[in-house]
Amino acid sequence: MGLDSIIGIANSALGAQSQRITLIAQNLANADSINSPDGGPYQRRIPVFQPAQVGEGGDAIGVKLAEVRTDNAPPREVFDPSSPFADESGLVKEPAVNPVYEMVDMMQASRSYQANLSVVQTANAAALKTIDLLK
Repeated sequence: MGLDSIIGIANSALGAQSQRITLIAQNLANADSINSPDGGPYQRRIPVFQPAQVGEGGDAIGVKLAEVRTDNAPPREVFDPSSPFADESGLVKEPAVNPVYEMVDMMQASRSYQANLSVVQTANAAALKTIDLLK
């Protein structure tokens, strides 16, 4: 496997993790959104990844975002009869977004991003060293 393949794989992972971090940030930003444009409370977004392309031996080379699914978890119901969004029984439906879970997911995505960035930097350094040896 050449350096260009290694950098390509790591770059695809960087893009995928960047998209994952963006979705997590959207989930956190909308954790209190009880009235979304779709009607009802915000629904958490979940990234689904798939292999980007298939190599010569049938191996996957990289990763890409295949789709963004919405979480089907039922909304939390909070008793707040003073809210304009309360139903007849005084319950307000809030998003089923757990900020603690989202932060843990953000930390994992961030570490994966950092690891792939390190791979790109190491591959670039190796290419530069190889060029220096050929001079």
